[in-house]
Amino acid sequence: MKLLKLIPDETTIPFTKHRWHALVLTLALFFGALFAIFAYPGLNFGVDFRGGITIEASDAEPIDVAKLRQTVDALGYGESKVQEIGSEIVGAVEHGVVVVVEQSSADPDDPDAGQQAVAAKVQEAIRGALGADVEFRRVDVVGPTVSGELIWRGLAAIGAATAMMLIYIWYRFQLQWGAGAVIGVIHDTVITVGLVALFQFDFNLNVIAAILTVIGYSVNDTVVVYDRIRENLRKYKQMPLAELIDLSLNETLTRTVVTGGTSVLALVAMVVFGGEVLRGFCFAIMFGIVIGTYSSLFVAAPFLLLTGVKRDWAKVKVAAPATP
Repeated sequence: MKLLKLIPDETTIPFTKHRWHALVLTLALFFGALFAIFAYPGLNFGVDFRGGITIEASDAEPIDVAKLRQTVDALGYGESKVQEIGSEIVGAVEHGVVVVVEQSSADPDDPDAGQQAVAAKVQEAIRGALGADVEFRRVDVVGPTVSGELIWRGLAAIGAATAMMLIYIWYRFQLQWGAGAVIGVIHDTVITVGLVALFQFDFNLNVIAAILTVIGYSVNDTVVVYDRIRENLRKYKQMPLAELIDLSLNETLTRTVVTGGTSVLALVAMVVFGGEVLRGFCFAIMFGIVIGTYSSLFVAAPFLLLTGVKRDWAKVKVAAPATP
C-alpha cells in the first residue's frame, strides 16, 4: 500500500532556468522589506526594546476594554495600549487583557526604580476596574537603560551568528559557498523582519530568538543542498554546472519540503493555542522557514552558478605521451 506523496520520487524542475525570474522576485521582496522596516509602517518595538510596562491579566467575567483603557489613561503615565485576548482552558472560557504602558517613570532621578512603582499603581488600577478576583499572569518591567542594552545585544547576536555561519561554511566548503550561504541568511533575515514590521507584530526579544532560529534553519537547509551539489560534482565530472545544480535541488526537494512543512504545522498549532505572547515569535519562524526554503532553492544554490565553483577534482588527467 503506497502512502500519499506530496513530492514524487523523481522530479525534474528546472530551478536554474528560472533564476532570473527568482532574482526579480527576490529583489522586490528584499527592498520591500527594507521599506517596511525603515519607512512605512516601521518596526513596532515591544517593551523589551522601547522600555515600559506590560501586564497580562485574566478574569472569569467579560472585560470592559473601553472602561479599562480610560482607567489606565487617567493615571497619566503616558501612552497606553489595552488589548483583549482570550483562550480556552479546561473547558471554560477565560477572558484576558494585555495592558502596555509606554516608557514612563514616577521618579525622574531613578527611572528604572520608578517604573516598579508605576507598575504597582497600574496593577492597582486594573484591580479596581476589574475586581479583586483578577489574576495577573505576567508583569514585565523594562527600564530605559536595560532596553538600550538589549537592542545592541540583540543586533550583536544576529551579527555574530551570521559571521560564525560564514566561517563554518568557508571551512567546510569554499569561500564562495560561504558567501552564498551568508547572502541567503541576510535575505531571510531582512525579509522576515520586514514581514514582522508589515503585520505590526511586536519586535522584541522573542522575535530576535525567532530570527536566530531562522538563521540556523536556513543554513542547515543550505548545507544539505551544498553537500548534495558537492557529491554530484565528484560523481558527474562532465555534467554542466546548471544541470548538476538542478539535479541536486530535485534530489533534496522532498527532504526540504517535508522538513519545512512539518515545522510549519507545529508552529500553526503554537499560533492557535500559544496565546498572544508567542504569536509574534511563531509567525516570525513560520515566515522564516518558508523564506529560508525559497532562498536555498533560488538564492544560495544559483549563486554558485553565478560565481562558479572549484572543480579541480572533476578534471580528467591525461597521461603524458611516452618519450621515444
